[in-house]
Amino acid sequence: MENIIIRHSEDKDIIGVKAIYESEIAYGGTLQLPFPSLDRWTSRLSNLPQGCYSLVAEYEGEIVGQLGLSVCDNPRRRHVASFGMGVKETFQGKGVGGQLIQSALMLADKWLNVQRIELEVYTDNIAAMKLYQKHGFEIEGEAKNFAFRNGEFVDVYHMARLRTYTI
Repeated sequence: MENIIIRHSEDKDIIGVKAIYESEIAYGGTLQLPFPSLDRWTSRLSNLPQGCYSLVAEYEGEIVGQLGLSVCDNPRRRHVASFGMGVKETFQGKGVGGQLIQSALMLADKWLNVQRIELEVYTDNIAAMKLYQKHGFEIEGEAKNFAFRNGEFVDVYHMARLRTYTI
């Protein structure tokens, strides 16, 4: 999808980010809960801790995706980051997630010197797994009953991407 702008989130984006995670697809595919409050999202995005980055995808002035990247603060794991993301339901399957991931990988590889990026994905989220694999992520293991979602326990795959080359 053309005309997508990827940038760091700003306070003016908080309502748009909240709207993404109000969708059952977004909160059902992440560890978010239904009924997110504006105060919670304002607190989360206005005061990002050191080593945390929030990227948004903007299309014609509308926030259509968000990715949060966190670099580990433990000195022995500063080469590791993790991320989670959500894409507005009407924009899923249009390349928004891929553009957010590409931008996060560029930031991690070329500016933060991150060697390993980790994530969890529900085992029934085939589209997300394919997207992550397209960007070099591999399944490293499975965690049974990892989270409680919509009245039942669900499993996740632990996936990671290792940067094995020098930039």
